[in-house]
Amino acid sequence: MKNFLALIFSRIFSDQKTLADSVISVAVIIITACAAWWILNAVMSVLKKRHYISPFFEKNDAFFLLIKRGGHYAVLILAVIGLTRLFNSPLLEKAAYAFMVMLITMIVNKFVSSLIPYLKDRIATKTLTKVDDVIFELMEKFSNVLIYAAGIILALDVLGLNIMPFVAGAGIAGIAIGFAAKDTLSNLIAGILLIIDRPFEVGDRIEVWTAPQNSATWGDVIDIGLRATKIRTTDNIVIIIPNNEIMKRDIINYTTITKEIRVRIPIGIAYDADINKAKELIVKAALELDWVMKEPEPKIVVHSFGDSAVNLQARVWINEPRRRIDTISSITDRVKDIFQLEGIEIPYPKRDIYIKSEKNFHNA
Repeated sequence: MKNFLALIFSRIFSDQKTLADSVISVAVIIITACAAWWILNAVMSVLKKRHYISPFFEKNDAFFLLIKRGGHYAVLILAVIGLTRLFNSPLLEKAAYAFMVMLITMIVNKFVSSLIPYLKDRIATKTLTKVDDVIFELMEKFSNVLIYAAGIILALDVLGLNIMPFVAGAGIAGIAIGFAAKDTLSNLIAGILLIIDRPFEVGDRIEVWTAPQNSATWGDVIDIGLRATKIRTTDNIVIIIPNNEIMKRDIINYTTITKEIRVRIPIGIAYDADINKAKELIVKAALELDWVMKEPEPKIVVHSFGDSAVNLQARVWINEPRRRIDTISSITDRVKDIFQLEGIEIPYPKRDIYIKSEKNFHNA
């Protein structure tokens, strides 16, 4: 058994070294790596206790863990390089270098994952344009996949595997998946366009065209995702609309520019009613609401002539867009009460029926 192990070691290690020298070399490398590992931990502990003197590290404490982990990987990589040089095995050497590529990939991924939020806080939050916000959001979502995909391809190449068939197969599979998931991809593209164009923000109140029957037709945006947008209606119902559907329709946003909107309220009065008095009473009813603006003043216009009524339209400005329905309901209720007190008729369809009778005289 002893002779068999010696034969194995003699095959693995270089012929220019004795078995004892090889074992000593391996032990030295391992001991050196362990010592470097311990020294690195001690140095990082001292630096971590004093990191508050630097504003950068005070706000980015995760960088200490990243630097420490990178140091550990560096020690491991150097140890692997030292050990592979003691062996005379091309296959083992390729495997070691592929392993190092994956370690470096992990280091790069951790660094990028920590760097993106820092750059987003320093750059995206200080600019008026939304394009950089989109770029950082996409980087946060897809950076891990891209980095690890590149690392795996490089590791396979180091192992001597021909990766071109895999790349070609992945391209063909990507085309097939693209055709099969065209709706999903369409929603993803529409989501990116929504994030770039920003026709609405989280918290904006917009019209909802896919609301259930007999439910609220508008609501507040609570989430804008890459695939779909979530809207909570005034009935506290969350509607999830695919982004592709949103991009196909007109978007009615009540809060994107200002909180001040104008509300139009139809009111009908009888033809023989006093129009000027009716206008004054409607203005009075509108100004009783706290959220109705006095400047510009409510305006009442004759909108049209109906079959049985003069159709007026009250146009009032409010500073709380979310109370649009409350405004219509409150003013309509109040106008009805005031009109009844002041004797202004709110008409309804009427028909006058005339009966004409004829007497027939017959000569005997």
